[in-house]
Amino acid sequence: MSTRSVLPDLNDDVCARLREAFRRTGYDADGVVAALGGAAHAALGRGEPVPAERASRDAGELGTLIRLFLLGGTEPETAVKAAFAPLAPEDAVAAGLLTAVADGYRAGLDVRPHGDEEGSWWVVSDLDADVLGSTVPEDHVLGVGHASLSLIRATSRNPVGTLLDLGTGNGVQALHAARHARRVTATDLSERALALAAATFRLNELDVELLRGEWFAPVARRKFDQVVCNPPFVVGPARVDYTYRDSGLAGDDASALVVRQLPGFLNDGGVGHLLASWLHTGKEDWADRVSRWLPAETDAWFVQRDVADPALYVGTWLRDAGLDPRSPEGRAKAAAWLDWFAANDVRGIGFGFVTLRRAAGVGSPTVVCEDLRQAYDDPLGPEAAGWLDRVEWLRESGDSLLDVRFVVPGTVLLESVEEPGDEGWATSIRRLHRTDGPGWQHEVDELATRLLAGCRGMLPLEDLIELLAAAQGLEASELAAAALPVVRELVRHGMLVPAGK
Repeated sequence: MSTRSVLPDLNDDVCARLREAFRRTGYDADGVVAALGGAAHAALGRGEPVPAERASRDAGELGTLIRLFLLGGTEPETAVKAAFAPLAPEDAVAAGLLTAVADGYRAGLDVRPHGDEEGSWWVVSDLDADVLGSTVPEDHVLGVGHASLSLIRATSRNPVGTLLDLGTGNGVQALHAARHARRVTATDLSERALALAAATFRLNELDVELLRGEWFAPVARRKFDQVVCNPPFVVGPARVDYTYRDSGLAGDDASALVVRQLPGFLNDGGVGHLLASWLHTGKEDWADRVSRWLPAETDAWFVQRDVADPALYVGTWLRDAGLDPRSPEGRAKAAAWLDWFAANDVRGIGFGFVTLRRAAGVGSPTVVCEDLRQAYDDPLGPEAAGWLDRVEWLRESGDSLLDVRFVVPGTVLLESVEEPGDEGWATSIRRLHRTDGPGWQHEVDELATRLLAGCRGMLPLEDLIELLAAAQGLEASELAAAALPVVRELVRHGMLVPAGK
């Protein structure tokens, strides 16, 4: 496995001319979809290039750029010269953007549009294994993959003054951060990643501070309002095959390191978002494992999105790098990886999102670890922001919840499952569903459903509990003691809200 010695040089002049070409041809997120059509664009996203290649034939100079950068094709000199004007092909080759071949030019880098609701950017990264036709080099800079998109969707977007993108890679997290942060700092250990991130920022005319170094070393003694991090979270033996995914630390130590250190680089009340992996072993529950990583004075929300079988996990990451698991090299790496898992009693590998908040001076920070493996459509970022707000409200409310008038939001539904019995149908399951956000579900008993039915913002919780206790012949104090933990959990998940909020 090799590390490339020549760095691309997309300087200000090259980026200015390339940007002009892209704007002139309509090479942006909306332009590509319009040129290909919805069906062909969807097929391209599934890794099926032929429909997109056929659709691009009628797209003129935009079609040339699509075939070069999105389909990995070879284009003749005349077509490339027209599409790239005013950037000459030879200058694009010198910058590392194109590669000259016998019958024309091929892409030397992956440059593709990436957009959100407000507009479109271009992201510069390395060509993947499918386009290269071989395994990628050690210093490969990954494009915008599923993990990157997941972190983008899981990041809260409240306006902040300063934001750190730790391990920026191609710079896509910093692009999104620039929408809501006044100043963005991005770091990476890889010199190549910093070169491509710098190209991404120049191409999009963004001013981002770039620093090189390992983990938090480049920003020692600095603090930020927000930190985002897509770390090299692949777990296994302590080795580095690819810098974008391997940390050189064994097991889940890379995720543990970031969780332990990140809160120390936040201003009080500052928030961190990261992707992380953790081991499931026969010795402990995963929630106990990740909770031990946390420093003091830190609110934390660990959301487990998936748990992978070790064998499936290894095969997935071998293929990710373009390595055939059936090849001699693939077999050797798989064997060493699985041997390490077996020696460390690894039964599964959890993956998910971590939201952290520095809560200085708080006696009892809130730490919640929960599974969220069901499919949902809404992004998790707004939910993470809401979760932090609700946790803070619960902390400030303390023992005064009984004085609060609560409302069940209209997005919360009650599902009843009934089964036949000797006296007809009997309810066996009562389950609350939140139909927005991540689709939380809570099973509740009959008393809880009756209590919630009264939560219409008219009476405080204490009065509702007293009325229910009287109707059921129960002690109000005992019913309150049983109800308050349920109320707090429902409030945390946005399934019960104070009236007027």
